[in-house]
This record gives sequence, C-alpha cells and structure tokens, in this order.
Amino acid sequence: MTDTAILPAVDDGANKPQASDSQTDERGPADDTATEAAAIVLAREERTVRFGDLGIARENLRHGEPPDEDIPLLSATLKAAGQLKRLTVRPGRGRKEKAWMALDGRRRCLALGLLKEAGDIDDDYPVRVTVETDPARQAAAALLTNTAVPVHVADVIAAIGRMLKSRLSLAVIARALGYSEVEIRRLAALAGLPTAALVALKSGRMTLRQARLLARLKDRDEQTEMAEAVLAGHGFQDWRVQDKLDEGRVTTRDRRCALVDPQTYAEAGGRTETDLFGELPPVLLDPDILTTLWMRRVESIAAHFRGEGLTVHVTAGPEPDLPEGLEALGYVYGRALPAEEMARYRQERDQYAECAEAVRTALAEASPAYFSDLAMIDMIQARIVWDQTGCGGRAVTTLWLWPASGTGLDVRCYTPLETETSEAAYDTGPELAGPAATPAYVAPVIEAPEPDVEGVTHALHAVRTDAATRGLIRALADDPGVALTALIARLFTVLVLRIQVARSDAALSIGATAYDPAGAQVIETLDGEVRSRLDQRRAAWQASGETVIGWVHSLPHGEKMGLLAELTAISLDLREARTNLIRHRARADAFELAALCQPDITEHWTPDVGFLRSHSKPLLLGMLQTMGAGDDRVAGLKKTELVDWVAEQAAARRWAPDWLSWRRPIASGEVPETATEADPVETPGDAEGTGDFVITAAGLAALEQTAA
Repeated sequence: MTDTAILPAVDDGANKPQASDSQTDERGPADDTATEAAAIVLAREERTVRFGDLGIARENLRHGEPPDEDIPLLSATLKAAGQLKRLTVRPGRGRKEKAWMALDGRRRCLALGLLKEAGDIDDDYPVRVTVETDPARQAAAALLTNTAVPVHVADVIAAIGRMLKSRLSLAVIARALGYSEVEIRRLAALAGLPTAALVALKSGRMTLRQARLLARLKDRDEQTEMAEAVLAGHGFQDWRVQDKLDEGRVTTRDRRCALVDPQTYAEAGGRTETDLFGELPPVLLDPDILTTLWMRRVESIAAHFRGEGLTVHVTAGPEPDLPEGLEALGYVYGRALPAEEMARYRQERDQYAECAEAVRTALAEASPAYFSDLAMIDMIQARIVWDQTGCGGRAVTTLWLWPASGTGLDVRCYTPLETETSEAAYDTGPELAGPAATPAYVAPVIEAPEPDVEGVTHALHAVRTDAATRGLIRALADDPGVALTALIARLFTVLVLRIQVARSDAALSIGATAYDPAGAQVIETLDGEVRSRLDQRRAAWQASGETVIGWVHSLPHGEKMGLLAELTAISLDLREARTNLIRHRARADAFELAALCQPDITEHWTPDVGFLRSHSKPLLLGMLQTMGAGDDRVAGLKKTELVDWVAEQAAARRWAPDWLSWRRPIASGEVPETATEADPVETPGDAEGTGDFVITAAGLAALEQTAA
C-alpha cells in the first residue's frame, strides 16, 4: 500500500463522524480489563513536531528502499494541499536516532525532504504525528497503516481546493490521491462550496448528497445562507434547492421527449448537459429545438384529421385561445346517460384505453415513427368516438393536442355549445328522456380578506405573518376542542379527499412538521409557551419508561386532549415570505379557525421591539394613531426611539393590530356575525374606541323574554 492510498470512499457514509485516535480501543489478547484498556489509550499522544527532528524508523517495512518515481508528484501534492494524515512515530532511542522516528509514512517523509531541498520548507516545518509508546502498538503500527483517524471526505474536498488554487491539473491530482479523474472532478465541484458547508459536512449535519445538491446552486450567497442555517440547527431544505434547480430547466424527462429521442435532438443541433454527479437527468439546453421537433411530428398527425374537416390546434404549452361557442368534452359520470348509452360509452372508453396502451408500447419499444404515428391516430380516433357518445352524439369539430409523457400526446375534444333550438330538436319527450346528469360537487370556499400590503416590504410581511402564526398557535393550544376540529379536518382532507397526501415512515402516514422557519425567533409567551409544554410532556414520557403509545393511552382524557391541542397548534404554518405569494387557502383556514377559537393575542403578548423594528416610521406612527396614542411630537423621534415608544404604548394599552389575531376588518355600519345580545361595536372614525351600541335580533329576543 502506498502512502497516497489513505482517502475514504466517496459515498454518503463518508461524512459520518469518525472515532478519534483517543477513542480507538485496540485490545490484545491480554488486554481484558478496563484499566489496561485505559492505559493503552493514555499512551497515545497527538502532537506537532519539527521536520528536522523526524527520521524513519528501522522497523518501517520500506526502510532503506530508494525513493520511487512518484515521490516528486507526492511532494507537489503535499506542497499544494498540506498534510492530510498524521504520521505514526515513536520516541527516538540513543544518540544515533532523531527525536521522533516514523513507523509509517516513509514516502511522505521523503517527499517533505524534496521540498526542503527545493527551499520550500526548512527543518522547522511542522509535521503532525501520533506518538506510540507501547511496544506492541509500535509493532502493529509498523505493519498496519490504518491505526490513525481516517481522513474525512470534507478534508479531502478542502485539500483538492488548495491543489486547484496551486494550478495542479485534475489528472495530476487524481494520480496523486489514487482517485479516478471523474471522482476528482466531482470533489473539485464541492471544493467551491462555502466554508460553512464543509464544516456542516464534516460535523455530520449535512450529508454528501446534500452537499452535492448545494454545489449545483449558482448563487454563492444562497449557498452560504443555507449552509449557515444547517449549522444553526435548522436542517437542510432539500426541496428549496430542488425547486430552484427546476426553475426554467428542461430535462430528458420532459413530456416532449416521448416523441423526440436523444439522437434526433442531437442531430438537429440540440445541446445536452449531463449532471456531473450522475444523480439528476440530463438538461436540454435548447428547448426550442425540442419544441420544433415535437411540433413537426405531431403536425403530421394533425394533418390526417384536418383532412377529415376537423380544426386541430397543436401546442407544446398552455391551452390555445379557442373561439367562443365551444364546449370541452370530458368524463361522464354515473347516471348522466341512459343505461344503453352508458354501456356503449364504457365500451368505447375501454377501447380508447387499449389504443393508448398500444401507443405506449410502440414508443417504449422504439418502433419506427410510421408505426407509432399510426397508433396515435387510432388513439385520437378512439377518443373522438368516446367523447361523442358521452355528449349524446353531438359532433366533435375541434381538437387540441399537447405533449404527454406516456403516449407522446394527449387530446381534448370540443363541440359547439347547444342552443335552445337544438335542445328542443333533440327533445324526445318525458317518456324517452334519460335521467338528469348529476352536477359535479364543488366544495364551499371561505373567502379570506386580502392583507393590507400597501407600503409593506416582503421582509416586513414575513415578520407580520410570522407573529400572527405564533399567536394562533397559542390560541389553538389553549382550545383543545378547536384543535381537535382542525386535526380531524386535516385527516379527512388527507385520507378521504386525498388532497396533499403526505408520506412518512410512521404507521399513520400523516405528514407533520413543527413551525420553525429559518432565521425567526421564538416569541416566549406565544409559541414559546407551547414548546415549553411539549418539553414537559417529553420529560414526563421519558420518566414513565413506557412506549409512546402506551404512555399516551394511559393519559387522562383531559391531558390527552391538551396534548393533542399542543401538537396540532405547533404544526400551524401561516407565514408568507413575500407580498406577492399570498396563501389564500391557508388564510381562509386561519380566519375560519380564528372565528371558532376567538384568539386575542394581547392576552399573552403585545408588539415588542423585535417585532416593531421591521416596520417603517409611517407604519409605526399609524399604529400610534390606531391605538389612540397619536402625538405630533413623536414624529421627530429617531427610528429606535419611536420603536421603543410604540412598544411601551402598546403594552400599556394591551393593544395589537387586529390582523395579528386574524380578525376580519369590519366595514362601516356592518354588524359582526358573532355579535351577541349587547355587543359594543367600534365604528371607524371613533378615536376613543367607544363605538355604537348595537342590539341584534338575538339580543332583542333575550330582552323581551326578560321583560315577560
């Protein structure tokens, strides 16, 4: 084994924490006691010595051999990358030996000697060594070269980066380190990562696969931000990088590639970029050529139907602008047709499925284009017949063809809208009329008011929605009934409606993630209180000695409901990172939940300095006006002073903006739906906040009952 064959295999396991030399327990036959093992560990010492005090021990297996021809290459590697692995040495014996004698690493000592002869280093050059004082371990070190700590792949990456800066070629580096050139190319790509990423890789907080994913990002600042987030304990957001990489990229998995093979694309001048790490599909750099080739082939198929008098639109993108008066034909359900027509409709549906499968087979087997085109024509013809039966025999006049992954193209049929005259002409009387078609069910949608983003930056909007999220987390945690409703609704959505189904390794495949956005701070009296409760629950479970299921099952019903509320609440996420990325459906859920649990964030928290710091001075002055603390003199305060003043006034009045409690804005003169017998409703323009006294219908009935 040469001294250069010391690097770990390049795989995801290479970034796992390695045991230090001081933790290695190499016991001989007689080392049976803990005392003897401890003595062996204490006998090892890591230190840095002068090169001038270093010699090659006689027991070294290659002692006395002449230098081989690769020593100059190893010397250049050490000059560029430095020392990667410690030498194993023993103390010198007698006057003829130097202070430290190398039991292994003879070639590295010779390479350092060449550097000294060239004047690159001197006798004071520091060399990192591991000192062995036990004779048995000295003998083992002379025979084995793996008694020291394995070199971590992060150290290899950093060393390759230093070699590249010294202008060593990839071929020279590959030869020096004993790697293939393609592996060196991959490690060289990782060498450009920020220092924080390599630290996270070496500490085990980031896998090698994640490091490769991060290396694909072009933005250095974004790489640094994500690496620092990993070091801060926020985890690596794989989806964020993947979404970034997928933006504007066309790969060989594109639907158009079903009809355009790589050879045809390349012959047309299309360029392809393969992934250096071999993990992602190749990227097609000329998507316009891909579109042209796909369109050319599909247009030849469309010409067949144009010859039959149909209007055919071929697009590789969104649906074309079709003339008015056309109705798109689709799937027909249940009793929408008479029994005889429905049986024929289902038979033609099966015929279409058989034709589609024939197309898939022809494309998968790379049949000649002529045969696969004929199969696609048959598939389209079967779709026309199927759709015409589903719409009561009305003629299809227009087709739209667009890319599909399995069959190369998909088709949608259109027919002219029925007029009253045509409906009367087809009226066969009540005795022959089929059952009415069942309309598709449309779930009710709660409309959430749009947030006020006038003069609000993206960063400020994120701060506001973050605080509002934490407020509703606390409200849900304090109201187990509403939390149970939210949880059951989520289960129904995932398991019954099958929308946004999450997968995990647990028995119940319900995705759950605690709210913890990167860079945000916990608000102690809001979500911080909920997290504290969950920490106490964790301690109670650990003290019980039971399994999680056994412990939860033994809880009293009240505590079980409280735990359910806390878990449900901590998974709430309503944060919006930008003003142009409003999550309308999530907002609708939030307002509906808030209407049930009636949160009031001021019961636990009022806007503090950390929250207010992100607001501009006009917004801060507006808050003072809204809470009734407006004063012309505060406009002259500095930003920091104004922030402190607003925080003090908000705390004194127990005030917070209504939108932090997810309250709907009340229009002028409007009576809130939740008003009870005698609710004072504050009207806009009432500076003192006294409002008008509104008697609702329910309140009037209560008064009449009292009077009676």
